[in-house]
Amino acid sequence: MPVSEPVDVDLVLVGGGGAASLVLAALGRRRPDVRVAIVDPVHKRGQDRTWAFWGTPGTFLDPLLSASWDEADVVTPGGRRVLPLNPLRYAMLRSAPLYELAGQAEKDLSAVRVTAPASQVLDDGERVLVTGPDGVPLVRAGWALDSRPRPPRRPGRTSWLQHFRGWWLEADGPAFDPGRAVLMDFRTPQPARGVSFGYVLPVSDRFALVEYTEFSPAVLTGDEYDAALRGYAGLLGLDLTSLRVREVEDGVIPMTDGPFDSHPSPRVVRLGTAGGATRPSTGFTFSAMARQAEDVARAVAAGRPPVPGPAYPARHRWMDAVQLRALDRGLVDGVAFFDRLFARNPAERVLRFLDGTTTLREDLALMASTPLLPMTRAAFGDAVARVRR
Repeated sequence: MPVSEPVDVDLVLVGGGGAASLVLAALGRRRPDVRVAIVDPVHKRGQDRTWAFWGTPGTFLDPLLSASWDEADVVTPGGRRVLPLNPLRYAMLRSAPLYELAGQAEKDLSAVRVTAPASQVLDDGERVLVTGPDGVPLVRAGWALDSRPRPPRRPGRTSWLQHFRGWWLEADGPAFDPGRAVLMDFRTPQPARGVSFGYVLPVSDRFALVEYTEFSPAVLTGDEYDAALRGYAGLLGLDLTSLRVREVEDGVIPMTDGPFDSHPSPRVVRLGTAGGATRPSTGFTFSAMARQAEDVARAVAAGRPPVPGPAYPARHRWMDAVQLRALDRGLVDGVAFFDRLFARNPAERVLRFLDGTTTLREDLALMASTPLLPMTRAAFGDAVARVRR
């Protein structure tokens, strides 16, 4: 709704994407007695992205999932490793059902939607004022949750990107195995600096997401992504002449040890990538966003400040920084590194580490399974870089 006077609420969500939708869904399940507003120039609807994540079955997300798998494959030129994921599962969530759930929560909470771009979020320590273009006041709130993308507070010592293109492929007859997801397929040609892999998330035997992903410093051109996808489809034995590309998904996610400021002022909290939810070593984000949303909703329902806990333990951020440095400086081969990690650890431990939920003892076991000398050199280099900075 356009506004002439600022809307007065207890909590304003600045940005209406995945992070805000998860917060709305979590608030909708608890129905706290708070006034909520959402500020975003676009009301998110439909399928504009796909999230893949690990988790335990039996959550509110189950009815929203497009598919889930109890095992997943990691493939290298040397062979295929089948990962049993129990008690976890690998799950796919497309955006439309989450946006729909958030929309219903918005109605249940009688939230106010302001369809305008937010320009500034001004915090005087007592209230927050969200302004639009030309400084027009939009919303005044007790707290602001800002999920708009932004760079880290300062550049990282290592800054890569997870960048990808995926094709949603449809066949007239059986072409995919819906019981098996391919988590990482490293048979793709490897870039001079970085790691590439394909993956396959089948919804049915006739419909699947086939994607090409790189961890590297720079994005590719559209033609280069398409060529990589055609090559990967060939590795899978797919005949593209008999398949239809129903949708195309592109994305670029930061992989950096640069710090994100999750609480930049007394009454402003950042969520999603802007709040540190993206895992520096892999680019995975969804599970941490979901944890942030649950923390916020629990706090609001209990009358506490809506400040979530850290997205990842400090030791995990350090481990990620060392891993990024080792890959960036060529101290380890990326394919061999990930293959060794899965070969020497239970899959469930690796996946929980990537979600930021492993214990210190498990982290020590993971570190012991990596190449000792190269990772020691990376850790030493990271320490020197921190001191110099």
